[in-house]
Amino acid sequence: MAWIVTLHRKAEKQVLKLPRAAIAALYELMASIQQSGPVRGDWPNYSKLDGDRHHCHLKKGHPTYVAVWTEDKQTITVEIIYAGTHEKAPY
Repeated sequence: MAWIVTLHRKAEKQVLKLPRAAIAALYELMASIQQSGPVRGDWPNYSKLDGDRHHCHLKKGHPTYVAVWTEDKQTITVEIIYAGTHEKAPY
């Protein structure tokens, strides 16, 4: 079953500020979520947050870039709500 993966409007703007490696990792993550669902235990530092939120690292180092997403099991959709440095992530 394929999941529908979208970027929140705020996340679309954040992607423009990411380094190329983090952008590539984000699109790889989106493809992985689309094929296999929002639980991504095979990604670095993946964790399930409160409720229906998840996060993982896109690029390690200083600064570390992360992605945060929410899932809706009813409509089989995932929305990336944040893509940026871990200091400002909405954990």
